[in-house]
Amino acid sequence: MAFAPAIRRLTFATHVTSSAGWVGAVLVFFALASIALISEDERTVRGAYLVMAPAAWLVLVPLAHASLLSGIALSLGT
Repeated sequence: MAFAPAIRRLTFATHVTSSAGWVGAVLVFFALASIALISEDERTVRGAYLVMAPAAWLVLVPLAHASLLSGIALSLGT
């Protein structure tokens, strides 16, 4: 079951975009965690942790699922 070339390109572009976005989001999440661990200012620590929770659920998880599903679809179609 091979994909048509146009569908394969679309799946590949989706996979690369979601994977690169996920890696970027992980780096931002890591930077926020580092700021929260290093800072001695209570407001900075609180703010970093308050941003990390929605970022995880609204950015990291959807991008990870998109990357996984598009990777599976790409592997099954080639």
